[in-house]
Amino acid sequence: MPELLTAATYLIVWLICWRVIGIESGLTKLIISLGAAIFVFVFLSVKDHQQKKKRGGR
Repeated sequence: MPELLTAATYLIVWLICWRVIGIESGLTKLIISLGAAIFVFVFLSVKDHQQKKKRGGR
């Protein structure tokens, strides 16, 4: 599930950069969208780890 949300985040942020903000540089859009996607993936992983730890799992 986190992988699917990460891919969706990448595409949504790419479109926001392109349409809403109006960034023309492909490299800038790539860096911003990949950064957002990685942030979401790490955030979900940490949250999942904390929940497993709370339940007594590893």
